[in-house]
Amino acid sequence: MAKRVLVVEDNELNLKLFCDLLRAHGHATEPVRDGREVLQRARDFSPDLIIMDIQLPHISGLELIEALKKDEALSPVPIMAVTAYAGKGDEDRIRAAGAEAYVSKPISVIKFIETVEGLFKGKVAA
Repeated sequence: MAKRVLVVEDNELNLKLFCDLLRAHGHATEPVRDGREVLQRARDFSPDLIIMDIQLPHISGLELIEALKKDEALSPVPIMAVTAYAGKGDEDRIRAAGAEAYVSKPISVIKFIETVEGLFKGKVAA
């Protein structure tokens, strides 16, 4: 059964890539380019997964992850952070904010899809 994925990414090429990959694997996607719209769009779309860029204009992905995890209706939704930040300290901060998984850019398509599918199965990915 198709899962619903909210994809938060301000880079058009990455947004298209992520949505295309997810759709190719049978999932419905809702692209969000502006972080200021994330909470309302997530409430309206009721995603099974949120893919979150960390470096966004106007509001950071870390702040958004924390806000999503504080929202009673949205807190159970797993979040996969996708970012160019690849340092150990950055990953720790992303996980501390509430993300269940982390994938660094540039992404490995296989790692991206494996992480998504693992989250759908309730497995926390690396």
